Amino acid sequence: MRSAESKRLDMLHGPIWSKLPQFALPVAATAILEQLFNASDIAVVGNFTGADKTIAVAAVGANSALIALIVNLFIGIALGANVVIANAVGRGDREAVQKAVHTSIVFSLLGGIVVAVLGELAAATLLRTLHVPDDVFPQALLYLRIYLMGMPVILLYNFEAAIFRSVGETRVPLVALAMSGVLNVLLNLFFVAVLHMTVNGVAIATVMANAFSSALLFRRLLRSGKDIRLEPRRLRMDGRSLWMILCIGLPAGLQSAVFAISNIVIQSAINSLGKVVMAASSAAYNIEVFAHDVMNSYNQACTTFVGQNYGAGQIRRCRKTLYLCLIEDAVSLGATVALVLLTGCFLLSIFNNDPQVIALGYDRLKIVFFAYIFSLLYEVMSGYLRGFGISLVPAALTALGVCGIRIAWIHFAFPQHPTLQTIMTSYPVSLSATALMIFIALLCYRPARKHAAMEREPAPAGK
Repeated sequence: MRSAESKRLDMLHGPIWSKLPQFALPVAATAILEQLFNASDIAVVGNFTGADKTIAVAAVGANSALIALIVNLFIGIALGANVVIANAVGRGDREAVQKAVHTSIVFSLLGGIVVAVLGELAAATLLRTLHVPDDVFPQALLYLRIYLMGMPVILLYNFEAAIFRSVGETRVPLVALAMSGVLNVLLNLFFVAVLHMTVNGVAIATVMANAFSSALLFRRLLRSGKDIRLEPRRLRMDGRSLWMILCIGLPAGLQSAVFAISNIVIQSAINSLGKVVMAASSAAYNIEVFAHDVMNSYNQACTTFVGQNYGAGQIRRCRKTLYLCLIEDAVSLGATVALVLLTGCFLLSIFNNDPQVIALGYDRLKIVFFAYIFSLLYEVMSGYLRGFGISLVPAALTALGVCGIRIAWIHFAFPQHPTLQTIMTSYPVSLSATALMIFIALLCYRPARKHAAMEREPAPAGK
């Protein structure tokens, strides 16, 4: 049996083009599985709830943007841990790796507790801000409050996954999520179909499944290789490690949160159009994110490969990583979008078989997928910059390009033509502008050229 270290992906040597899919595809599969299991919440309440199924689906969907805001903020910070650990691995600094690992675990648990407490206090106010209709509000509030109780274990899983990915172990989080996902679906069916619960049942199932996946990864970290092995006696936050994680991760988290904030504005406009549009948008969102997960996996691959090679002083491989990520991401995204569009109506009918819901949902899919052309460019270039530790610039440009444009669009364009199509047009407009700004920033910074003097010749074979 091979050791844990021998199973890890070597990002510092050998061909990059064949290793990028080895890293990215398990990451994409992990995210897709997570979305599938999240979508099972909507599918179960949409098919097994005895009351108004449309209200139940709308109640779960009404929370999507808000939950994404919270979770994406911390996933971004977890990406900071990924970069810090990957950089330390590239330098061969095992002590720095250990400090970052233990700091990440403690921070995720404390952050989850804080979010859970504050979220419970502000849940009703937040949903009112989103203009959730009165007939949907009670169910939406119930789902959100139960979901927030699980934030410590949800955040713990994401930080644990970031630790494993930083050393090239992308399959471990995938296996853990697959096992917990099956549990989630079974619990959904048990609570709703057997016990006749509603959105509270699927929320409880989600929390229990996340607790299971985080426990699996925690156990694996206790038995992992020496560099990322978790030692309970060392569970404390190291000030320097936390500072480095936050310097990279917080801007990345804010960048993701900005997306979520803009989506909250979008969701508020969608909610104003009634429960049918809400149900259509919710169903489409749970499908389109699959394509986004494929695309985003290469963003994470770019960040991690660049982070390790930058730490090792192999700047030429950093530059090559960017080019290959753009090409391979485009191929993967194109294939995924084509498949989803061909089966789009069928997939939408799984969530809700109302013809009007299906038609509106498919319209949203077409517009969003067109916007993903620009999102691909923007995400990969941002990931490349973060690998060099440049995280604030992409975050600031995202705030300006994505959030700024979408808020302005909803404020000025939407009142003139209050339709779902008008709302969704903000996606290609904002993402194309942001991609252009990130490209200009990349030309200005040129991190590979700046650090070219650090590049070392690769060690002779066999040494």
